[in-house]
Amino acid sequence: MTLTRRYLAVWIVLGGLLVTGPQGIVVAGEPQDRVHETIDAVLDILADPALKGPEHTQERREKIRQAVLQRFGFEEMAKRAMGQHWRKLTPEQKKEFLPLFSDLLERSYINKIEGYGGNKDKILYTKESIDKDGYASVLTEIPGRDLNFEVEYRLLHRENNWEVYDVLIEGVSLVNNYRTQFNKVIRQESFEALLKQMKQKLAQEEASESSKN
Repeated sequence: MTLTRRYLAVWIVLGGLLVTGPQGIVVAGEPQDRVHETIDAVLDILADPALKGPEHTQERREKIRQAVLQRFGFEEMAKRAMGQHWRKLTPEQKKEFLPLFSDLLERSYINKIEGYGGNKDKILYTKESIDKDGYASVLTEIPGRDLNFEVEYRLLHRENNWEVYDVLIEGVSLVNNYRTQFNKVIRQESFEALLKQMKQKLAQEEASESSKN
């Protein structure tokens, strides 16, 4: 399995991050069911012949957003990714940071996931655990040519919803990676410098999308 195909396989599982649970009390099976449903929905969109091709890019991506990102806990993940710096931000700074962070996550996910052509029936759901405090973990595996890739979703039950706040890909935390990058920029430069870098990255993403249409 090539490195490119490996990353595509890993990123399809990140689609399962962007889910929340149904209304109701915490019961076994809810977190895993939500992850399963979301991944299936996204793969169905990607497999739809009517949505293939560059002329359907906007429609396809909007459907992916609706299926996957509608209930994603952007603020919770942003708070955890910023770590100790989050509480130091003013309400105005948080208001500016959150949509940038959310948009970059959204675009990064969609750019990666569109290149995946896997079979949803081959994704394995291997283990689920829920503790009394409303935290859950869902383990999945993506079969590769030579080995399987383990991905762990960590979810929080809040306001009658399941909200994914982190994902570990082969033991590596997505939130911790963001936290390391953000902390380095803020400490060496400033929060304003971090915002500037994020805006530049977003502009590059938008320009790349425009050139493909």
